[in-house]
Amino acid sequence: MKPAHLAMILAIDLVWAGNIVAVKEAVVSAGPLVAVLLRYVIATLVCLPFVRWLPGRMHLILVTGFIAGALFMTLGALSVALAGNLSALSVAGQLGVPFSLILAVIFMGERIRLPRTIAIALSFIGVVVMGFDPAIADERIGILLTVAATLCWAIGNLLFRKLAGVSVLNIHGWLGLVSVPVMLAAAALVEPQRLAAVPALPPASWGWIAYSAILSSIVGHGGMTWLFQRYPVAVVSPLTLPTPLMAVTIAILVYDTPITPQMLAGGALTLVGVAIITLRTAQRRDSDVPVEPN
Repeated sequence: MKPAHLAMILAIDLVWAGNIVAVKEAVVSAGPLVAVLLRYVIATLVCLPFVRWLPGRMHLILVTGFIAGALFMTLGALSVALAGNLSALSVAGQLGVPFSLILAVIFMGERIRLPRTIAIALSFIGVVVMGFDPAIADERIGILLTVAATLCWAIGNLLFRKLAGVSVLNIHGWLGLVSVPVMLAAAALVEPQRLAAVPALPPASWGWIAYSAILSSIVGHGGMTWLFQRYPVAVVSPLTLPTPLMAVTIAILVYDTPITPQMLAGGALTLVGVAIITLRTAQRRDSDVPVEPN
């Protein structure tokens, strides 16, 4: 891999890790639902010139937009709003990887052997170990919401596979067009005062929201898609594994979140499981699908 492309992946890892702070600050300032609404408004405006009608696929776009857009982001924002320990949420957020594999087995007939089966078990056991840590007992609702959000993300991944060949900017544009009306209605119903206060949001809040919308969603996912088109999955996927470790480190540095031995043990189990799934799944995909030359 070219050094510039390796630096690009590491930059995306850092952007995604830092997004935990951006989401937290946006949620505190604007409110969970309003923050998600504004994030999608910005992302939609950026992607709007690239939006194209997709004949025969619009029903899939609507379903994907609701599950992987409005529902996923809302659950994630609520979890951040309710939880103080962002390190635990960062680890629990990695369950999207085993969820994706489980769904692929159920709906796509993918076969898995003992190593990945054990890895799935390790991932979930790790989150359970963290969840029963008395030091973060108050975070359990937030962790459960994060787990629910990762399930929506995994379902979205399954749906995205059926949108193969559609550009990232087109997909994100449609996600926004589907999600904005849903989030506007939800915010007007649940957070009317927060919605009315949007014009008074400080510049810093708009900066955090723009960070999530442009850097994390569009640049991050768009850049990773570009890299997957040029390198084998087994080369690119493992290089995203530092993201949760970076996110935990950032959460500790910025918010001084407590880390207990039980959290470390649970987090280690989850991350080991995710690493095994990522590495072995990447190798399997490369053995099944020919890779275009760089």
